[in-house]
Amino acid sequence: MQRTNIANPAYFHKVVDCQYACPAHTPVPEYIRMIAQRRYGDAYMVNWVSNVFPGILGRTCDRPCEPACRRGRVEESNTQAPEPVAICRLKRVAADMKEDVRARMPKTEPSNGKRVACIGAGPASLTVARDLAPLGYEVTVFDGEAKPGGFIRTQIPRFRLPESVIDEETGYVLDLGVEFRGGERIDSMTALMGQGWDAIFVGCGAPRGRDLDIPGRREAAESIHIGIDWLNSVSFGHVSSIGKRVIVLGGGNTAMDCCRSARRLGGTDVKVIVRSGFEEMKASPWEKEDAQHESIPIINFHVPKAFVHENGKLVGMSFEIVKAVYDDKGRRTLEPTGEPDAYFECDEVLVAVGQENAFPWIERDCGIDFDKWGLPVLDASTFQSSVPNVFFGGDAAFGPKNIITAVAHGHEAAVSIDKLLRAEPVDDRPPPMTNLVSQKMGIHEWSYDNDTSNDLRYKVPWAKAEAALASIRVEVELGFDAATAFKEAGRCLNCDVQTVFTETACIECDACVDICPMDCINFVDNGEEEGLRSRLKAPALNLAQDLYVSGGLKTGRVMVKDEDVCLHCGLCAERCPTGAWDMQKFLLKMSLAGQAQGQEVPA
Repeated sequence: MQRTNIANPAYFHKVVDCQYACPAHTPVPEYIRMIAQRRYGDAYMVNWVSNVFPGILGRTCDRPCEPACRRGRVEESNTQAPEPVAICRLKRVAADMKEDVRARMPKTEPSNGKRVACIGAGPASLTVARDLAPLGYEVTVFDGEAKPGGFIRTQIPRFRLPESVIDEETGYVLDLGVEFRGGERIDSMTALMGQGWDAIFVGCGAPRGRDLDIPGRREAAESIHIGIDWLNSVSFGHVSSIGKRVIVLGGGNTAMDCCRSARRLGGTDVKVIVRSGFEEMKASPWEKEDAQHESIPIINFHVPKAFVHENGKLVGMSFEIVKAVYDDKGRRTLEPTGEPDAYFECDEVLVAVGQENAFPWIERDCGIDFDKWGLPVLDASTFQSSVPNVFFGGDAAFGPKNIITAVAHGHEAAVSIDKLLRAEPVDDRPPPMTNLVSQKMGIHEWSYDNDTSNDLRYKVPWAKAEAALASIRVEVELGFDAATAFKEAGRCLNCDVQTVFTETACIECDACVDICPMDCINFVDNGEEEGLRSRLKAPALNLAQDLYVSGGLKTGRVMVKDEDVCLHCGLCAERCPTGAWDMQKFLLKMSLAGQAQGQEVPA
């Protein structure tokens, strides 16, 4: 194997598993250390620069960072159910406990005369506005609703996300000088393109819920509701009650929001019924746990056959019972078990079987190309459509995802818009900014706490069930207090503090090998990667994680470290008699709009 090029920012970025997995690449260990130091405002601003909505995401994020967390891997043999650091809920701590940060928001530059229209006031559009407004762009955000937030406001129940948090964090963006035109729905892209906008960003989401066309659907329509539309009606107070017996169809996060909302609006017998197996449901594991915590059963491997009605009045549903069958390539099909159809009585049904894009307002002759699925044809890195000054992002770009992905799209689209309007190549993407600094303060002392905590993950307290289930607006999760946040932050392994090896200083005494608690440091003869992985003291079997390979040492061997299970504890550096090992903090910040020109972008 060749010597690892640690000067390449991508190498250490991948080692910081949580940041690497985050679509917006938030510097997770950096802000967790700040929380441990009770620097809540600093932690909030680190988040705000990259993910824009720390308080919202600290309650609702899909948490791609947490399954990637190293803590879950290295504890596999120490506990029955190893759990990652509560990264998402620590983000909420920064939002809840920060001081007033309005004075720390960017100062807007004088107008540069360029006008940008953002369609939809969801997370993607607001991220574009957050990035472009401080640079002097005149950004106008259009939305059919009276207040900004998009699906954040209309689809996420208040018991998960209080409206005050949405108002605060969308307000930070609008206060940058962004014009918000609420209650102004765009109904013609051709007309909009004729208004002289320098760039248009489409972030209108995936506003249409899929229906279920099975027998009885039309006859019992009065008691059957599309999940996202029903949640919207609940959010705005148009719906305040539901029948006692409720069936929710679907296995995604929307279905979980529907069933938990139904419990609070009077449903006493609420159940979720899905086609797939429980483990294959698209809902996040914690969303399923929350529903079950509220005594909502999830019934799997049931395929809807019919809405059963009596003279148009819904009385129940019938289901075919199936099982999963896999072929030799691992592809799954659902096959009937032969058991009699299942029947469940119900008063109302909420259909949450998926969402799809709908662009009735974009004329097909306006120059924007669409694929066979009805999605715009886009450049995957620039988000530019076939009309050069029209960009898409969020669910409107590649279909329904989540808030943090929409934010990541918004950042990239803002870079593209900025480069286009500066007459620069849109596909010339600015590299991230990185730093690598030693943490050494003495022979055996570091500027960070490298004592690995043995604590298990701390639980977030909940409101009492009788209060939480009595109102749709009582927030269920209460968040960590300062003391618990400090202890949970201590579980972070500081994966951004890297082990950096200098082969010219190494005398191959094996002191680092002896002291390493994870047996991840080796001095061996070089070879091809497959063979090298198998010859290590603890074979490196996780191919998704890299090997750190040094140049040739005096004996001709090389140092090989398995990045998969390293604790970043620094014992190798403390033990090394020659200083060949050092602990260096790696900080990566993704470049935002304007930074490609070397500007100092306010953050």
